[in-house]
Amino acid sequence: MKNIGWISAFMRKSRFLKYIIVVVAGVVIVGFVGDSSVWSHIRNKQKIAELEKEIEYYQSQYERDNTKLRRLDTDPKAVVEIAREHYFMKQEDEDIFVLSDHDK
Repeated sequence: MKNIGWISAFMRKSRFLKYIIVVVAGVVIVGFVGDSSVWSHIRNKQKIAELEKEIEYYQSQYERDNTKLRRLDTDPKAVVEIAREHYFMKQEDEDIFVLSDHDK
């Protein structure tokens, strides 16, 4: 209890200490506490940058897949190519050999 009385007496005597404490407390509250703090803004900007990179990736994937779909619609050889490469389909007079680089 003595410490609190000493602190309050010191604050009453000091002219600028009250203002300094209020300013420091305000900076701490604005900087680190709450949803609209500076720290939250920094984290949100980092998250936005990550999401923008992800958007670019998915847009490139979308364009690549769109190109493949257009090619499938217009080129009958593309259907045969995909059937052979991905589904290992063959014509009756062909044999398929699958080569793998995996070590067992």
